[in-house]
Amino acid sequence: MEDKKCCDMKNAHHSEELKKKLKSRLNRIEGQVKAIHRMIDEDIYCDDVLNQISSAKSALNGVGKSLLEAHMKSCVVEQIKEGREEVVDEFLYTINKLLK
Repeated sequence: MEDKKCCDMKNAHHSEELKKKLKSRLNRIEGQVKAIHRMIDEDIYCDDVLNQISSAKSALNGVGKSLLEAHMKSCVVEQIKEGREEVVDEFLYTINKLLK
């Protein structure tokens, strides 16, 4: 049986360390979003809620940046080495979506 390479058939292969780091950050973001729900239920001052939303967005962007870096260093590089240069267009499309 062949070893599965990164991004074969659109599956990623992340290290356990990266998964743990991303999941930990996502758990914190989930907590932030739940806090935003509570703040709205409790009629907390709008500016405070907006600041919490900004913090959650920033944290989610951090997760995206970490995943993007891992993707670039593994999946994208590997596919380019294999001659699948169409991955560059896919990567640029993804970056454009993240920058919106």
